[in-house]
Amino acid sequence: MRRDYTRWRSGSLGREMELLVFGDSGLPVVVFPTSGGRFFEFEDRGMVAALEDRIEAGQLQLFCLDSVDRESWYSRSSDGRGRMERQLAFERYVIDEVLPVMQAGDRERRPMAVGCSFGGYHATNLVLRHPELFAGFVALSGIFDLAGFLDGYYDTDCYLNLPTHYLPNLTDRRYLDAYRNGRYILATGWDDQCLADNQHLDRVLTEQGIAHEFHVWNGLRTHDWPTWQRMVREYL
Repeated sequence: MRRDYTRWRSGSLGREMELLVFGDSGLPVVVFPTSGGRFFEFEDRGMVAALEDRIEAGQLQLFCLDSVDRESWYSRSSDGRGRMERQLAFERYVIDEVLPVMQAGDRERRPMAVGCSFGGYHATNLVLRHPELFAGFVALSGIFDLAGFLDGYYDTDCYLNLPTHYLPNLTDRRYLDAYRNGRYILATGWDDQCLADNQHLDRVLTEQGIAHEFHVWNGLRTHDWPTWQRMVREYL
């Protein structure tokens, strides 16, 4: 299986960002790590191994990102506005810097986004904000309402980065029509601490008429890597 490491100084974030790419063809997938996770997390936690046969068969190509969560949502040195500005800079990094790398040689190739837990938020929010750029998302045990991470701060940018806030009021046909061309998957477990967030987003998507899949798994400790390894094979 081809494995490539690369890094560059991000103009959007003002610092170096690292990236691991697995495979050389197939559906491009941008992978977001869990809370404060690193670019090597998907590999270290067995998620790449779970997809190895599909990567080697040329069906999938994974682009595993670093996070800046410790500088944004989890920052202890920034206020709510500063955290949000860092989140917006991270989005610019993905859209303006990572996507062109993923689409090299084929600008029509729309990637999927996948993430577990906090990575599920990033995958879901990015795709819902830019549905014309992505083929869809797979969110495994995602968390979606992060208002509590902003210490009471709330402005338009906060609203527009919380899917369970902006989606219920969305009337713009450009977005609603674009959602028809995507594949959206939520997966969680009955004992998952993020179950309620997934049930909430499922209701919102349903009320907006946005076609999606919602899967709730039985089992113990479903908010963990062994379950996510099985889920990612099932849904990606």
